[in-house]
Amino acid sequence: MLIHSDFSRRAVVTAEDHRWVASPQPGVERVMLDRIGAERARATSLVRYQPNSIFPTHGHPGGEEILVLSGTFSDDSGDYGPGWYLRNPPGSSHQPSSLDGALIFVKLWQMAAGESTTVRANTRDSALWHRAGDKEVCPLYESSHEQVSLQRFPSGAPVRVDTQGGAELLVLDGQLSEGHERFARGSWMRLPPGHSCALTAGAAGVTIYLKTGHLAVLIA
Repeated sequence: MLIHSDFSRRAVVTAEDHRWVASPQPGVERVMLDRIGAERARATSLVRYQPNSIFPTHGHPGGEEILVLSGTFSDDSGDYGPGWYLRNPPGSSHQPSSLDGALIFVKLWQMAAGESTTVRANTRDSALWHRAGDKEVCPLYESSHEQVSLQRFPSGAPVRVDTQGGAELLVLDGQLSEGHERFARGSWMRLPPGHSCALTAGAAGVTIYLKTGHLAVLIA
């Protein structure tokens, strides 16, 4: 299966474009944002758990990155509410579930083979945030080829994105705009290395998940 598999091109899935499809596990649906492969795929998805949903224990040879958007996501390491960022390195395994239901943003098979860092960060903890010019930043992970953070911009502020190594963002709250395009909460965007963009925060500001630097190797 190939979905937005050409990493040299801009890819966008707006909130209005979401198409939920059933996963092999009952009670779990997903919106496929990009994908290369079948069930063992390099994939970026929104995943929705119905209450009392559970996955069998499984491994992640290529690692897994999760941001909890709503509800409570659980696995062997604990229970995680909205705003929790989880990073499970290659070779990890778990049994994910949700007692009350959850919506999560998930990235699979997108980590370097030698990565060993496990992250559990509550982005609703104000101590994790700092001001950088006219924006606020919550750093989540950084390596030589990848930077992950949440960023919050005030009304009308330019949203400057370093696309030298490519960039990917998800609108978590508020709205982004670029020209006549509008990107509401839940909209996802992937920008190839060197892509020029002129994004602006909406009238109520905007909060985004942002990953940069990670796409250069895919189109080298």
